[in-house]
Order: sequence, then structure tokens, then C-alpha cells
Amino acid sequence: MSETNKKYVLIKKAKNDLQALYGMLDSDVFTEEIFGFHAQQAVEKALKAWINHLGFEHPKIHDIRELLRILRNYGANVDLFLDLMELNIFAIQFRYEVFTEFETPLEREAIIEEVRPVLEHVDSLIGSELQD
Repeated sequence: MSETNKKYVLIKKAKNDLQALYGMLDSDVFTEEIFGFHAQQAVEKALKAWINHLGFEHPKIHDIRELLRILRNYGANVDLFLDLMELNIFAIQFRYEVFTEFETPLEREAIIEEVRPVLEHVDSLIGSELQD
């Protein structure tokens, strides 16, 4: 798959994860682990699409902090998205480990409002709305 196609596929998948978050607002139905995982995935995929948009191959990692660092090294301004590194806790470690609940429940609507802007930003950069 070409770099051009990768970025469109990634941003589409990121949008799917974001859409899933809206359906997971009920904590009685969807655990924090599942909600957090999809939030992390939406951000990870959007950042990888951004890297592809800049003309580079994205690394096969799940670390939002590292993806932001890579983008910064390529000259991208990621300052508005640094708080998203908090979602790293839902990355690889919770795929294979038992999740222990947080002391306070996740503020799901607030997380969506933090995730949505990075997807919108990348989407506007690559013009994926033309691919929907």
C-alpha cells in the first residue's frame, strides 16, 4: 500500500475509533479499559497518518509520546496535543495485562473532546473528507 493510501486508511480507522467512543459513554456497558483503548487507538492512528502525510513511513509502535516526538522532529507543531500522552496507559500494556480500575472514573466526554481535535487537524491536513 502506498504512503498516500496508508494515511487515508489510518485516518478513516481513527475516525471509526472516535465514533466508537461516542457509543461507549455508558460505563455500565463499556469498561474504562475498552473506552481508553479506543481513545488511544484513535490518537495513535491519527498521528501515524500525520507522519505519512509528511512523507515518512510511520513506525510500528503504540507510544503516543514517541509519535509526537517524531512529528516534532519532522517540523510539525504538536504542542496542542501533548496532553494526549496520558492515553499511553491504554496502549500495549492493557492488551495483555489485567486492568485495575482507576481511583476516579474516566471523564469520557472530556476525553472525547481531547481526542477529536487531533483527528480533525490531521483530517484537514490530508483532506481525507474527499476519500469518504
